[in-house]
Amino acid sequence: MITGLGVGGAELQLRSILQHTRHQSDVVTLYNPGPVADMIVGDGGRVRDLGMTSNTELPALGRLTRLIRAGRYDVVHTHLYRSCVYGRIAARLAGTPVVVTTEHSIGETHLERRRMTLGVRALYLGTDLCSDATIAVSDAVAHRLTKWGVPARKIETIPNGLDFDRVAFDATARDTIRAEFDLPRDAFVVGVLGRLDPIKRFDLVIRAAAPLLDDQHRLLIVGDGQIRPDLEAEAARQGVAELVTFAGERHDVAAMLSSLDLFIAASEQETFGLSVLEALANGIPALYTTCPALEGIETDRARQIPGEVEEMRREIAAEIAQGRRPRQGVPAIREQYGIEAVTRRIDDLYERLMAARSRARHNGRVLANPVGGN
Repeated sequence: MITGLGVGGAELQLRSILQHTRHQSDVVTLYNPGPVADMIVGDGGRVRDLGMTSNTELPALGRLTRLIRAGRYDVVHTHLYRSCVYGRIAARLAGTPVVVTTEHSIGETHLERRRMTLGVRALYLGTDLCSDATIAVSDAVAHRLTKWGVPARKIETIPNGLDFDRVAFDATARDTIRAEFDLPRDAFVVGVLGRLDPIKRFDLVIRAAAPLLDDQHRLLIVGDGQIRPDLEAEAARQGVAELVTFAGERHDVAAMLSSLDLFIAASEQETFGLSVLEALANGIPALYTTCPALEGIETDRARQIPGEVEEMRREIAAEIAQGRRPRQGVPAIREQYGIEAVTRRIDDLYERLMAARSRARHNGRVLANPVGGN
């Protein structure tokens, strides 16, 4: 279960998991089926749209409970805040044996772009009482969850998975994308990718890169969102409107990454950093301000940089001065974050929780410690 299925990291991660799970699964979206719903259906999956029209549509709880009860599901797995609030309650009301949450986006001050107010926290922690386990996608997320009040015994750290085939370098696609956006074939192209949201700080990248851009050094911004007009205005203010290309929302991630020579992630906060891993898997060097997924991984293909204009500009200039680097992967990323291994861990968690629930019922007691218990 997920809040919506527009193009985003959590939504695409859900699709990848569905492609590799060993269990039969249906998907429920509260609203906005979006392009990822079409992808899941195209893969042979089933998506049910609850059709909510507002975030406080309480009658939707009854519809959702009836839908879950009719499906007789063994596990309900919720993704994203609004889905957690509605889905965890509905699953318990429907008598679902196991309820699992994945927390993708808890930052230091925001939860999925919403401020962590007392109300937001109360709803999250209150409905957490209906959940048997919460998957944290990184150690940073696990720490923030426990700090916020989720019991440590209920947290299982399982990282996001990376489908390496989906983001593999494609030389033909590189030429195709450059031709589509009128980027010189031999130009050095710096790129960013993601939802155009203030927390991603793409405006910072524009200001940092602007003095370095010319016909042979271009900036490509892949993604869409409410601040696109602001970013276009920023490029104009910097005098580089003709040298910054806005590609809009794209689903051909491998092709877009293949067109780049340097990837930049400038987020103010990050819970995992999947886009950085995707860039590295495509073979591009990357500069990033924060990426919990790379903690403990040593590589010269990625470098953490300050989130300030002048320092970022110096780092971009240093990469440009080196020239285009040969495409090269990072073996440690494949070993740690392959989607197949990650999905197996999630499937194993489902089965472990189901077995514990069955033992608890057989013994006539309540399941008190579902993740860490015997």
